[in-house]
Amino acid sequence: MQKFTFRILWLDNNVAIAIDHVVGKNISPLTSYFFWPRNDAWEQLKTELDSKPWICESQKIDLLNKATEIINFWQDKSKNKSVSQAQDKFPEFIFAGSN
Repeated sequence: MQKFTFRILWLDNNVAIAIDHVVGKNISPLTSYFFWPRNDAWEQLKTELDSKPWICESQKIDLLNKATEIINFWQDKSKNKSVSQAQDKFPEFIFAGSN
């Protein structure tokens, strides 16, 4: 089974999501960054994943579900989520951010 991780830019007005392919101890970019809410990052990720037939359908669904979780967590601005809170919630992902 393939292994993937997310690279996330946690910004005040956007969250940017990219997916990386993990091969052994090496990480290779699989997608570019897709920004939410500036663009429909979820739909862009789906299109990008659908263009890669070597990724099985169940993994695509899992990656899109995780992207949804990240976007929903970022959107919950009423709790003013910081990048450190996001790292605590998703410790398996790679974060960079400005707050």
